[in-house]
Amino acid sequence: MKMKRFFINILLIGFVLSFSTSCSDDDFTKSIYVDPDPLDPTSITYEFDLWLNDNYRTPYNLDFCYKLKDIESDFDYNLTPTSLKQSKRMAYLIKYLWFDVYNKVVSENFLKEHGPRFIHLIGSPAYNPSHGTVLLGTAEGGIKISLYQCNDLDIENIDFMNEYYFQTMHHEFAHILHQKKTYPKEYDSFSKGYYNPTAWQDRTMSEAASLGFVSPYGSSQPREDFVEVIATYIVKSDEQWNYILDLASKPGINMNGVTIDDPLDGQAIIQSKLNIAKQWLSDSWGVDLEALRAEVQERQKHIGELITENGL
Repeated sequence: MKMKRFFINILLIGFVLSFSTSCSDDDFTKSIYVDPDPLDPTSITYEFDLWLNDNYRTPYNLDFCYKLKDIESDFDYNLTPTSLKQSKRMAYLIKYLWFDVYNKVVSENFLKEHGPRFIHLIGSPAYNPSHGTVLLGTAEGGIKISLYQCNDLDIENIDFMNEYYFQTMHHEFAHILHQKKTYPKEYDSFSKGYYNPTAWQDRTMSEAASLGFVSPYGSSQPREDFVEVIATYIVKSDEQWNYILDLASKPGINMNGVTIDDPLDGQAIIQSKLNIAKQWLSDSWGVDLEALRAEVQERQKHIGELITENGL
């Protein structure tokens, strides 16, 4: 049978195990900059660099890197830098839809203590032809987050931005949190026997939902499932979330158009997983997932105003 193969977007998580065992001893209030390069007032990027210094480096001890650094990149891919225009937009959007949200809903110190220390913007996608996949983002050791395909940022398409950037950021940050405080292991039992780390990309959304997953990638392994539930719930509208639940209530249809006969109640499983995630965030971190989601959903309505007001 002849079959087309499509590129599926993935979130690749690079864990540094030593970090997860020693992070409690780290003092994240110490500067990561030994001898920081001084800002150059004559540079055409000086105004933006000054803004990054005031809004990321100083308050969050975070290096927001928009100039592609080979040493921070994966040499397995052919990558290009992010344009200055798109870099500015990404920097403002990340602050508005992520950092400012946690400041308001949780506390001003939450991301200062638990957020990443390095954000790297990469302009191009990272294709992996051998697996038919394209990288969306990476998180390394809970310290560094890389976002790809930033040159394709479309400020008028919130669904595109969520899929390619903001769901990725919430996904990666949830990894950082559960590396520090593990989630309840009972979570892994809901879909035991249905995870597929090598062929998740061959599952349709319909098939994944019917098995109790909010995305095909979530069906790859338990820890990806856990953070996908959190990230998906945060960025999806009520209509989009209910669509996933509706798919989950029906028999799944695979990529060949064949209906899958499975004994699971996908909708009930997703709801149970969400309830555990909510409780874990509240008990372990003092984070109200519903309040966090409501703030993100409201801010998404005003992205156009943010762009216009800041001349982006």
